[in-house]
Amino acid sequence: MENPYLSIVIPALNEEHRLPPSLEKIDAFLSTQAYSYEVIVVDNGSTDRTKEVVETFQQTHDYVKFIQLSERGKGRAVKAGMLAANGDYRFICDADLSMPIEEISKFLPPNGENADVLIGSREGDGADRVGEPEYRHIIGRIFNFIVKVTAVSEFEDTQCGFKMFSREAADDLFSVQQMNGIGFDVELIFIALRRGYKVIDVPITWYYDGDSRMRLFQDSLHILLEIWEIRQNWRKGVYERQTKPQGQDHKSYA
Repeated sequence: MENPYLSIVIPALNEEHRLPPSLEKIDAFLSTQAYSYEVIVVDNGSTDRTKEVVETFQQTHDYVKFIQLSERGKGRAVKAGMLAANGDYRFICDADLSMPIEEISKFLPPNGENADVLIGSREGDGADRVGEPEYRHIIGRIFNFIVKVTAVSEFEDTQCGFKMFSREAADDLFSVQQMNGIGFDVELIFIALRRGYKVIDVPITWYYDGDSRMRLFQDSLHILLEIWEIRQNWRKGVYERQTKPQGQDHKSYA
């Protein structure tokens, strides 16, 4: 069987309520596309019915795969999904689908300027934030300021949960990813820029979800610690290219 054109990777932690409508919207969109595709949901330590709702959806949608991890961490879940993916293009997609799935076309050829890594951006010309309280926007800007000063100065929104990677970039970058928490986004962009990959941002329409789990003080401190670790890893050569992708212990349900 040929590899799919597009892989969509969805990290999921206790998403029994948000996943079903999101999967239905993704299915409605993909069913209108001419290219082949797969969707990989990675459960990283859920204690609710996330596994059950995905398995129910799988019964009538054989392109959906499910990976179950025992440990938590969004970075850990994304890495497992990306290394299990087979698509020519591989898209990280938050379970809340706060970016309309139709906008994924902005990340695919002929759009995207032949970039290797495309970062969904909620800032700048063409981007639109819908329904976000001002205080949440301020939190996000403070968070981004920390990232720009300490690690990646080129982009205004490293933490958006929607990103596309080419096959080559995904196999390379995720094979050396070390961060299991929220710092994984910064880590991947940090390495990609130093590897010489073409990285661009893609303005998107983004709808605020009141169930956001971002925490200003805890997450800001955590990202600072992870950025310090990222810079240390780079100096120590931890991110040297791997001869083959590193595997992870998980259960996969095709």
